[in-house]
Amino acid sequence: MTTPRLVAFDLDDTLAPSKSPIDPRIAVQLRALLQHVDVAIISGGNEQQFRVQVIAQLGDADTTDLARLHLLPTCGTRYLRHDGEGFDTVYAHDLSDEQKSAALRALREEAERLGLWEQNPWGEILEDRGSQITFSALGQQAPHDEKQAWDPSGTKRRRLREAVAARLPELEVRSGGSTSIDITLAGIDKAHGMKALAEHTGIPLGDMLFYGDRLDEGGNDYPVKALGVRSIAVTGWEHTATELDELIPTL
Repeated sequence: MTTPRLVAFDLDDTLAPSKSPIDPRIAVQLRALLQHVDVAIISGGNEQQFRVQVIAQLGDADTTDLARLHLLPTCGTRYLRHDGEGFDTVYAHDLSDEQKSAALRALREEAERLGLWEQNPWGEILEDRGSQITFSALGQQAPHDEKQAWDPSGTKRRRLREAVAARLPELEVRSGGSTSIDITLAGIDKAHGMKALAEHTGIPLGDMLFYGDRLDEGGNDYPVKALGVRSIAVTGWEHTATELDELIPTL
């Protein structure tokens, strides 16, 4: 394998447990990577999650290094770069008010019809992320173990995704994390985000390396693999850390 010029990651269950801060070990590895290559994180999480889970954990990282960090929340519908003082928006593909209302209505009605609407969730089930509407079956703050046990086969998410997609043919509807469905503008997924990275950085897709936990067909990381970006499947942040222990000395 040729040495990558940009290393990209999914966030939840790749760099950190879902909605949790990255481990200090990962923080050290990200800072080490940034001294050699560009680093991108692309995930279904919203901008605030990126700031809490990643940015706040990087400590006093040098601004020169942070300039090589590319953040793409909500599956690449947003793109943040460091401007020398903080992370600012490069672009945001926001949904219209009408599209948001239609997406929220379809998710709730179809989840209720399929018996997938939780009566006692851990936090909100539906979230408007501006450029993405997200359904979290057990609520935004559900415990990690509960989320992992809810739909291990992916059957529930697949049924809900298909039902909602049939009602929203003009939008992109995809399975997200272990309990989630994400809705964005049509044609915008992680492959779109990776192509945007290539355009903004000048780094070809062939010089990128991606780590993700949902590279299986139908998973929300699969579009990156299908795009032809070299991809490594991981099973959690510890697995990613082990892989990076091997990669970093080669850079």
